[in-house]
Amino acid sequence: MPEAPTGRRPLAPGAGIDAHRHDTHQIVYACRGVLSVTTNAGTWVAPANRAIWVPAGTVHEHRAHGDTDLRLVGLTGNPLALDRPAVLAVGPLLRELIIAYTDDTAGGATPDDGGERARLLAVLLDRLRRAPEQPFHLPAPEDPRLAAVCAILHRDPADGRTLARLAAAAGTSERTLARLCRRELGMSFPQWRTQLRLHHALLLLADGVPVTAVAHRCGWASASAFIDVFRRAFGYTPGRAFT
Repeated sequence: MPEAPTGRRPLAPGAGIDAHRHDTHQIVYACRGVLSVTTNAGTWVAPANRAIWVPAGTVHEHRAHGDTDLRLVGLTGNPLALDRPAVLAVGPLLRELIIAYTDDTAGGATPDDGGERARLLAVLLDRLRRAPEQPFHLPAPEDPRLAAVCAILHRDPADGRTLARLAAAAGTSERTLARLCRRELGMSFPQWRTQLRLHHALLLLADGVPVTAVAHRCGWASASAFIDVFRRAFGYTPGRAFT
C-alpha cells in the first residue's frame, strides 16, 4: 500500500477519489465544501468545522459535495489511538494549522526549513489530540430487511412512515427492525433517521439548495425545526454553513 499523501487537492462538485487504502493514517479535511468518506461500515460526512480520521489500511473512497478544497495530512503515528474512522471537531486554530501544513506541500514540495515544518506538525498533532470526536457517522446495515428500509429512506429522506409501516413494507416486524437498528447501527431508528436527514441536508446545502427547500426535502415539518436540529448538531445555522 502507498503512504497516505499530504497536501491540497481541489475537487469539483460530485468529484471523488475511488476506493483505495494507505499504509499510514490520514486526516481528511475540507476547508471549503463538504466531504464524505465511505467504507463498508458506512459513511462519515464533514463540513468545514469537522475533519475525518482514516486509519491505516482502511479501504475508503472520498466524495466532494459543492466546490471542495480538500486537505490531506498523512501520519505515520496514531495520535488518536483510533483504529476506526471518526469525525473530529475542527476549531479555528486546528483549521489554520491544517491549511498551513498542507499549503507547504502544494505541488509536492517539502521545503527544508530548518525544522519549522516539524514544529508546525507537532502543534497540529497536539491540537488534534484535543479535538473532540463527533457522533456523525451513518452506519451501513448488513441484514437485508434493515438494508431495505434504509434504502427506502436514502432514496427519500422525507418519507415519514413509522417504523411499523416501514417494517411491513420490508416484510418484517417493528420489533425485529428496532432490535436490528440497535445491533447493527448502534442507535435507535429515530436517531439513525435524524443522522440520515442531516447527512442529506449537508449535501443539499453544499449544492446551493435554499434552507427552506432542504428542510422540506429532508423531512422536517418547518424550516425553523430543521434549523434548530442542524444548529444543535453542527454548532451553527444552515444559513451560515457555506457563507
